Amino acid sequence: MVILNLYLYWKIRINMIKRLLLFLFPLLGFSQGYTSYFTGNPTNITTTTQFGVCLMGGATENDNAMIWLLNKANGGDVVVLRSTGSNGYNDYLYSDLGVTVNSVETLVITSVAGATNPYVLDKVSKAEMIWFAGGDQWNYISYFKNNALEDLLNNHVNVKHAPIGGTSAGMAILGGYYFSAQNGTVTSAQAMNNPYHPNVTVGGFTGTPYSDFLNIPFLGNTITDTHYDNPDRRGRHATFLARFKAELTLDINGIACNEYVAVCIGSDGIAHVYGDYPNYQEFAYFIQANCNIANFVENCQSGQPLTWNFGGSALKVYKVPGTMNGTNYFQVNNWEFGTHSGGSWEDWGILNGVLNVTTSGIPINCVLGNSDFENDELHLFPNPVDNNLYVEGLFDFEFEIYDSLGKNVISGKSVVNEIEVSNLAKGIYLLKITSEDKTTIKKFIKQ
Repeated sequence: MVILNLYLYWKIRINMIKRLLLFLFPLLGFSQGYTSYFTGNPTNITTTTQFGVCLMGGATENDNAMIWLLNKANGGDVVVLRSTGSNGYNDYLYSDLGVTVNSVETLVITSVAGATNPYVLDKVSKAEMIWFAGGDQWNYISYFKNNALEDLLNNHVNVKHAPIGGTSAGMAILGGYYFSAQNGTVTSAQAMNNPYHPNVTVGGFTGTPYSDFLNIPFLGNTITDTHYDNPDRRGRHATFLARFKAELTLDINGIACNEYVAVCIGSDGIAHVYGDYPNYQEFAYFIQANCNIANFVENCQSGQPLTWNFGGSALKVYKVPGTMNGTNYFQVNNWEFGTHSGGSWEDWGILNGVLNVTTSGIPINCVLGNSDFENDELHLFPNPVDNNLYVEGLFDFEFEIYDSLGKNVISGKSVVNEIEVSNLAKGIYLLKITSEDKTTIKKFIKQ
């Protein structure tokens, strides 16, 4: 009986100690500014990585998109950065997707001190892949920006050429410009009815350069948005673009995802869209100012409804359904003239604080918008043309020919005034001529 009582006594004491340690461990993590959750091999390895960035809309991760990103880590170590939560990603990334990695470590960072802790910096510096969880992007910005962790994150993608990605708040910080949410979220109605609403806090206005936080390849001139379908955030996203255009005369592009959609961009600059369309209405959106018109923001003032309309076509938007294999894509390394696939064009305009969306069969075509001057002295002959097109009075020039859809079909340099066009199909084309740093656009007909 005495032995049994002693056994029960020590068993109770040991359980109490265990509970005390479980209680103290989070407090210890809080006091040092981070908590670590580790899965896998504790011995670090170094692998040869491939660049890739994955932007995810904020709900459950798309498995195929995550597999695409994990494979670019080439079996190395994965670091998950978050400001709340715990180890929810560890098993998912380490074993559930069937991609071999050396380890997965989640670092829950709760302060600048945590972000710049030597342990955290060491782990991030050795990571072959970095993933930002959802949460509050202002935490990420206020904890990670302008310190050693920011430097390591930029080094990760620009020097190591290693994969990176994020969902929800994690996606929100990956653009060169960003909605900081410093004062909390903002709805489309609030933003469009007052583009200077206190909650319209966009980053990139005061930085030197303007992209003053993360510098991700292909996203330097982009601001992202997430949860696009729940709630509808198209209006607020367009307002962010209007603010940059009105205040800085900058044409910033937008990339957005519905909740279960992922956009994955490789080193080729092609953004593949993952989702479960047509089973669900899952889309990504690629948004840019309409360069086909003399486009400025008609009314962007504090306390007044936003108008950026131009007949309902101030913005050109390529809406891309996400598929399970990411077949559909948008070329983010060539927004103006790129080849895009699987989507459809929309025109957006905001009139007196109301967003109007119309389906458009007309793609973006920035050839005319990029013309530096109109030279009426240049003449093409014959026009219409069968085989050889001549530029009267001009020699030694570079040229590009675009079809009616804005696709570049011929590029070259002429040291005479002759351009071979016999292989072109019948139709209307635009000839862009560059000579002595001047550009002119001429239309011709291939018969």
